[in-house]
Amino acid sequence: MKKIFNDFSNSEKFAGWVFIFPALIGTFIFIIIPVICSFGLSFTNWDLLNPIQFVGFENYRNLFAEPLFYKILVNTIVFALSTSILGVIIPLVLACILNSKIMGSEFYKTAYFLPFITPMIVIGIVWEWIFDPNIGILNHVLNLHINWLYDTHFAMPALIIVSVWKLIGYNMIIFLSSLSSISQSMFEAAKIDGANPIQIFINVTVPLLSPSIFFVVIITAISSFQIFDLIYLMTQGGPLDSTNVLVYAIYKNAFEYFNVGKASAIAYVLFVVILLLTVIQWSLRKKIVYNEN
Repeated sequence: MKKIFNDFSNSEKFAGWVFIFPALIGTFIFIIIPVICSFGLSFTNWDLLNPIQFVGFENYRNLFAEPLFYKILVNTIVFALSTSILGVIIPLVLACILNSKIMGSEFYKTAYFLPFITPMIVIGIVWEWIFDPNIGILNHVLNLHINWLYDTHFAMPALIIVSVWKLIGYNMIIFLSSLSSISQSMFEAAKIDGANPIQIFINVTVPLLSPSIFFVVIITAISSFQIFDLIYLMTQGGPLDSTNVLVYAIYKNAFEYFNVGKASAIAYVLFVVILLLTVIQWSLRKKIVYNEN
């Protein structure tokens, strides 16, 4: 009997490996090998046509000697932090409002989620029309004349607005899902103790939602550091590199300037930045996440 059980167990393990083998092969070919190769290319000089030349740390030295690189790095950090903060606070407030069962809440949930599933190319085209200084509806409504995407002071805020608008629906759904799992007795007890809605939000809702908030902050920050499509569609890094970010700089160096070595070096700088950010956030989880062991 024991032998039969062992044979069955082994056959299950074999079947499991058979099912995950295609995914493992795809991960190895399309993720692990490119990661290793790109790391090696960061120490070389290659223009996609001529033979690869090993240059050691020259790409990294040249990168950190460029003033433009620090401007791009600051742009990336500003964009990521702004998007992460607004992309968490606004959906959290909206989720709390919709969770109170206001009239038309299902309609609002759908309306807020639609931008997240809309292709970025559509969003980019529509928002370019909205921000247009001559025929754009935003200037018309505000009765202003701002060159949103052509002014170094307003281009980055415009992109942050679009990015946050697209993220609101997804983050809001995560918060709504977490709110539905919280016992209503917690809120009723706070009301009985005399707490007003703001006190309930700060002292009850936020602590109980802190695991979800922590998760949303991490995924929003990581995705914001990797922004590319919005920059490519709306500003191409301009004006005067005011919206140029690390991923767009990787694209420009690799496929416009044909400097693959420098592009790979930028990619690994971005990797280190995201890794450090994630490690810092993870190390703070016990202090910011309620009831975290």
